[in-house]
Amino acid sequence: MGKIIMIGAMKGGVGKSVTAFNLAYSLQKRGKKVLAVDFDPQSNLTTCFGAEDVDVSIGDLMMNMIEDEELPERDEYIWERNGVDFIPSSIGLSAVEAKLRLEMGTEKMLAVILDPLKDDYDIILIDTSPALGALNINAMAAADEVIVTVNPQLLAMKGLQDFLKTVKKIKSRINEKLDVAGILLTMCDARTILCKTITEQVTETFNGQIRIFKSKIPSTVKVGESVYYSEPLTEYAPGCNACKAYERLAGEVIADEG
Repeated sequence: MGKIIMIGAMKGGVGKSVTAFNLAYSLQKRGKKVLAVDFDPQSNLTTCFGAEDVDVSIGDLMMNMIEDEELPERDEYIWERNGVDFIPSSIGLSAVEAKLRLEMGTEKMLAVILDPLKDDYDIILIDTSPALGALNINAMAAADEVIVTVNPQLLAMKGLQDFLKTVKKIKSRINEKLDVAGILLTMCDARTILCKTITEQVTETFNGQIRIFKSKIPSTVKVGESVYYSEPLTEYAPGCNACKAYERLAGEVIADEG
């Protein structure tokens, strides 16, 4: 049975969707069957995959759940690109979040959608919005683990403690199997003093409590270029440092399987 991993952050612009995209392909390169789920109304992960003219998105599936309607066939909402499957999103997911706040007992609707898919995949990655609303509660309720992406800049650090407290609450109240897989430092420019300082601060604060992934994703123009061309780094720039970092991260994630 597959593992569900949520990619989360409290702040936008920290490379969360890019991480979900490239981690998916790095895991696939290591022989894993991967499903990526875009659970963000901004649909950045869907853009990474180059998906257009989406007829059935994750928002439609969630609306089916809210309305107690049957889900469509899997081939209507699961897309495939070069060996990685994904479920796209759309702006319509925003309307779903508003509905979730008005309905009772909606915390596990995403889990109901994804649980039947776990037998078909080794790893399911959920890309989420940079907020702590009803959608992210659903994602945490469905996930086995959370990878927290953090840009080593001062403002990106401010919501980290709040995010981790929310994970702890969801674990105690809704999903007892939920754990923090680790903190992933992204968009790192090791040449800057601020990057070094924030990295040291994260390490000192959480060392021994929460794992800090050894793999740190460097800042490089290749990442932005690859997204523009809707290609993962494994295809667009396999030799660049960011691609190698994501491949090392995949190794760390797989090592957790024991």
